[in-house]
Amino acid sequence: MGSTPKYPAKGKAQRKVSRTFRLMEGKVEAAQRILGAATATETIETALDLVVFRQELAASTKAALGARIRSPDTERE
Repeated sequence: MGSTPKYPAKGKAQRKVSRTFRLMEGKVEAAQRILGAATATETIETALDLVVFRQELAASTKAALGARIRSPDTERE
């Protein structure tokens, strides 16, 4: 409902920045296995994408709560 994503759409040029984080190695390794990512960077990027998607899904679900949902089989008035 009229909300704009907080980051550029996939496929659009995005500027990457170098960051240094102190992360628990076991968590990164577990996430890498679960996500099937080839590198730690890919793991972190995919995990961040999932967090953003979760927020967008929650916002969309909240916006749809008041929507009237009709079966496509019912005759329209």
